Amino acid sequence: MKALDELTFDNRFARLGDGFSTHILPEPLDNPRLVAVSPAAMALLDLDPAIAEEPVFAELFGGHKLWAKAEPRAMVYSGHQFGFYNPRLGDGRGLLLGEVYNDAGEHWDLHLKGAGQTPYSRMGDGRAVLRSSIREFLASEALQALGIPSSRALCVIGSDTPVWREKQERGAMLLRMAPSHVRFGHFEYFYYTRQPEQQKQLGEHVLAMHFPECLEQPEPYLAMFREIVERNAELIAKWQAYGFCHGVMNTDNMSILGITFDFGPFAFLDDFDANFICNHSDDQGRYSFSNQVPIGQWNLSALAQALTPFISVEALREALGLFLPLFQAHYLDLMRRRLGLTCAEDDDQKLVESLLQLMQVGGVDYTLFFRRLGDESAAQATARLRDDFIDIKGFDAWAERYQARVAREPDQDQARRKARMHAVNPLYILRNYLAQNAIEAAEGGDYEEVRRLHAVLSKPFEEQPGMERYAERPPEWGKHLEISCSS
Repeated sequence: MKALDELTFDNRFARLGDGFSTHILPEPLDNPRLVAVSPAAMALLDLDPAIAEEPVFAELFGGHKLWAKAEPRAMVYSGHQFGFYNPRLGDGRGLLLGEVYNDAGEHWDLHLKGAGQTPYSRMGDGRAVLRSSIREFLASEALQALGIPSSRALCVIGSDTPVWREKQERGAMLLRMAPSHVRFGHFEYFYYTRQPEQQKQLGEHVLAMHFPECLEQPEPYLAMFREIVERNAELIAKWQAYGFCHGVMNTDNMSILGITFDFGPFAFLDDFDANFICNHSDDQGRYSFSNQVPIGQWNLSALAQALTPFISVEALREALGLFLPLFQAHYLDLMRRRLGLTCAEDDDQKLVESLLQLMQVGGVDYTLFFRRLGDESAAQATARLRDDFIDIKGFDAWAERYQARVAREPDQDQARRKARMHAVNPLYILRNYLAQNAIEAAEGGDYEEVRRLHAVLSKPFEEQPGMERYAERPPEWGKHLEISCSS
């Protein structure tokens, strides 16, 4: 285990120069204090979790102190926001403090969100508020625990700094970690501003740092793009399988590594609803749950356009054509596993689709249905779950097909089936009302609920005695919380 002053910095992105980012120092928060810390994220930096309780920890991640080898930079990029191109975005309230490598040789960006104004703040104050920082902290670590690729969150630091949104709130900072903070929008920025040399420099940097295996291919840029397509297909398949709705899939919020990135008005489904819109600001439903698949492909096509200086249009189209088949393969594999199926049959997709249609009509809790389906044999579980559905006759017909399908499985041992299903079907997810309860307590100065919820979500597949209330269906008010981009 290392102390904070023993971190080793290797600021590779900063070395690209001023055309890619701007040097700027964080603006410190008033009276910074620890709200929550992730021991799992601390371990990625070889840090002892106990040091989070030391005053210097809050001072570092509250903007008061800085490592001598850190080089805080605000990155410049652009992107398509709700389908419209915005030529200049960038880190408007965040700073890439530097890149740290651990004892395993892994590089981690340390990115401080809520660090104050930058040249890219676009009339904003550069601050983040406590509620959005808590939501991103909880979501980052919860997704990772579910096996969904995500940026990580080391800690949330609260403060007395006043910040105005719809009302006066308290400022906060969140330390986000990722192997890279390069977005689709980075490539778009240099493409549309006609800076071919910088775009080539960026491409070579990304290839060398994050896709070195592609350099061995005859066309490295094409190999890299194919890898990005596959990673995003798998990522969105996991979102869809686990009922996660990102909420703002702008191209500047899409990571070239295929990880969940830039949390805003996200939500997990409570009752299954394919048309669910989690972003109160999304009037047209562009980023609804069911639209995440076509929007993912749309975003990849925007990245493809920015890569046309390096890859032929024909080759890009061919690579883009891999997205849907790859998504469908990953998604169906996950849904089979969630249903307790270990081998593939041709009608499995219809079995999944008909179940989701029945869940949609009945407003069935998406997470709890799959968890309870694995508690008992297929016949016993479906008999117990049928009362959750409105179309009883339709569900009975589905249950008959499902039981027959399970009966064709090679392994009929119920204990092993239960263990397999519970290993992929979480009992605990980050429901919006749970996050809201934790936020309200934290805004009143009590951080215990944030820490408790984080601990529960770090083991989503394991039953945790005394934590039953975190696995309950939400109250009606909890299903209708409005979450906007305001943070």
